[in-house]
Amino acid sequence: MHMLHHISFAVTDIERAAKFYDHTLKSLGYIRVFEDIRSGEDDQAVGYGIEGGDDKFCIKLASESSAAKGHGFHLAFSAPSRNSVHDFYEQALRHGGTDNGEPGLRSDYGPNYYACFVIDPDGHRIEAVINNAV
Repeated sequence: MHMLHHISFAVTDIERAAKFYDHTLKSLGYIRVFEDIRSGEDDQAVGYGIEGGDDKFCIKLASESSAAKGHGFHLAFSAPSRNSVHDFYEQALRHGGTDNGEPGLRSDYGPNYYACFVIDPDGHRIEAVINNAV
């Protein structure tokens, strides 16, 4: 059994955020598994997961005041390879993300912990990581 079923981020521009996550998550093998984007509606959302599966990560449109951000929270996406960590990082920077730690080994987290860190266009801190021997 998995501890978490899914997680959602509040975003202030659903189209900008969807473009960002379409590109970055594709690098890790995740795709849009649902979308509900209606112009002018408040409950717009886009969900990501594996092909044929349910969403495990969702972005939902919210007002600026309700979009929670902070240094105490980040989300780490599981990567299938070190190359995919690099691609995630490059796609993130290309599509509006900000560098928060280039791809590389993080020996403080373990001998095989290979990750990159970025901040998405809404200020959420995200990571792509693979933690196994090559």
